[in-house]
Amino acid sequence: MPVDDDEARVHCRLDEMLDERGMTLAKLAELVGVTVVNLSVLKNDRARAIRFSTLTAVCDVLQCEVGDLLVVTPRE
Repeated sequence: MPVDDDEARVHCRLDEMLDERGMTLAKLAELVGVTVVNLSVLKNDRARAIRFSTLTAVCDVLQCEVGDLLVVTPRE
């Protein structure tokens, strides 16, 4: 099975998590120290990679675990 198929199955729940916390993407970007564009790519499931340092910082700010933020969708 090609790797690209599996990449498309990872869903980022950033939108839902920001909603639950009443936080904007701009505020998260400021607190994490990355650009809004980079977080937008992640939020819209277009990211092909994420640095562990960024992932850790996002989870620290949102007070969540990696598994709360990133989920694997079932195969069709």
